[in-house]
Amino acid sequence: MQIEKEEVNHPDHYLQSTGFEVIDVIEAWDLNFCLGNAVKYIARAGIKNPQKKKQDLEKAVWYIERVIESLKW
Repeated sequence: MQIEKEEVNHPDHYLQSTGFEVIDVIEAWDLNFCLGNAVKYIARAGIKNPQKKKQDLEKAVWYIERVIESLKW
């Protein structure tokens, strides 16, 4: 019997070599939307498309800068 790959809930690029999914880390750390997205982009940078690794990291920076900006009074 062949096991079907799970493409909706657990695609290959979601599971890192550590065995942790990014969503589990985000929830464990109780991160807000922006910080959670930053972690997601960092963890998955270049996995789906190696040519977009820089773009993925730039997206992470964008989310982090948004959080930093919100902390300025």
